[in-house]
Amino acid sequence: MLIIQFIPWLIAVVTLIAVISIVLVSWKNGISPMPTSRMVRQVVIQEVNRIRGYGDIIETGSGWGTLGVDIVRHCPGKRVTGIENSVIPFWFSQVMSSMMIGFRKAKGERNSMKGRLRFIRGDIYKSSYEHADGVVCYLFPGAMTRLVDKFSRELPPGARVISVCFALPGKDPLRTITCKDALRTKVYVYTF
Repeated sequence: MLIIQFIPWLIAVVTLIAVISIVLVSWKNGISPMPTSRMVRQVVIQEVNRIRGYGDIIETGSGWGTLGVDIVRHCPGKRVTGIENSVIPFWFSQVMSSMMIGFRKAKGERNSMKGRLRFIRGDIYKSSYEHADGVVCYLFPGAMTRLVDKFSRELPPGARVISVCFALPGKDPLRTITCKDALRTKVYVYTF
């Protein structure tokens, strides 16, 4: 009986630790992990599909992993590496992607996601973008300012940067798409 009484307290403590972890990392990063709306994900997927052939896509600040999963599901031949520094969203994205692969396998579906999606815990400012055919960003203005020079130095010619909400300072976008969501979210597409 004592163990059963202890379980709610354990759940409360674990939840509190998770919330504190997310808040501290969000404060350090300047932004919290935000899921991307369905309409915005559809626009990003269309833009990723414009990248010719097989491609390596890096998602900077992959958060909960929902955008990376959708890109892999709807962009044949694309491989996605999500980079996230917050432990709880990173862990969630790892578990969610593993469950999706297992679920599809259990249903007897061809597992087109296997080997095409991975999430790594890392620093988007220290990661390499040398082999990326595309980068997907849903960050904040300060991050875009810090990354624009890094992208210019490291991205191969012809690589695309697809940024949700925030433009790259000093760069003219190839196109700007206004989504049909309630916020009229802008997606900026750049070629390097």
